[in-house]
Amino acid sequence: MVKRRNDPDRRDRIIDAALSVIAEGGVAGTSHRRVAERADVPLGSMTYHFTGMDELLREAFTRFAERVSERFTARLSAVEQREQLASAIVELVHEDLVAGPDDLVLTLELYTLAARKPAFRQITHDWMRRSRAVLERHVDSRTAHKLDALIEGLFIHVSLDATPHGRDVTRDAVLRFLSA
Repeated sequence: MVKRRNDPDRRDRIIDAALSVIAEGGVAGTSHRRVAERADVPLGSMTYHFTGMDELLREAFTRFAERVSERFTARLSAVEQREQLASAIVELVHEDLVAGPDDLVLTLELYTLAARKPAFRQITHDWMRRSRAVLERHVDSRTAHKLDALIEGLFIHVSLDATPHGRDVTRDAVLRFLSA
């Protein structure tokens, strides 16, 4: 009888390795072989744990979106008064949404994949729904919807602009939005 190697964390390692490979080379540069190498698992583990690349990508991006949502929720759940909301959003944009070095790339890769493949849109819809639900603790649903979009735009600009604006500009934008 052949004894099987006990590796209960293998599936999780593969998902985390997939995120690392995606951040490094994009979805287009992600293959079963590269992920297996990064996770340090046999290539056959890929088909044992996932029916194909789409399932692996869905699992990886779902995990990523949930991690970012947890940071979003933690930051905004600490807000007790509406006056604190702008400060929390500034910290969210300048700290929490870029907490990991790969967060921007993974966010943009997910958005691109969701734009191309409707099956991946549910991940972004769920992510937005969670963000809006947290924002709705502080503002009405219509404002939460628009504020969520503002936060995303500010995050992208802070991350990609050749001369990114500071916290004061973010605070001003949020305060103007909230007072409109």
